Amino acid sequence: MLNTPLTDSFTRELQQNWFPGTSNPALDHLLKLLETASPLLVHGCFTKFPPQGCLATQIAWHHDKTSRLGQDAGIIWLDQVAKLNPISSIVLSTWDMLGSRDVGLRHALIDQFRSERRRRIRHQRLRRPLPAA
Repeated sequence: MLNTPLTDSFTRELQQNWFPGTSNPALDHLLKLLETASPLLVHGCFTKFPPQGCLATQIAWHHDKTSRLGQDAGIIWLDQVAKLNPISSIVLSTWDMLGSRDVGLRHALIDQFRSERRRRIRHQRLRRPLPAA
């Protein structure tokens, strides 16, 4: 598998801004799109027409606050949930430049999203109460 090394600032933005506002269904959905190099995952624009959308838009369509929004969902999710300026987002800028055609970036993102899913599963297991004896 090819891997494009992600910068520290890219990874930090994912972990501090993107992942906290990404629901579990959105995480699973985005992973599926990345793993299959789906044409529903676009770059260079927030959305062409639903169900085609960028990383932020695909996440936004699976978030309580932005799921009912159409083409503006990604912009609003970045601004109100991820607390990022869409213009200065490192993750979004990199995705817009390279997109899913960059196999290395796609696999690096898959690795990041899989790691986040594993972290959530571990965290959920740790929080589960022990059965009474």
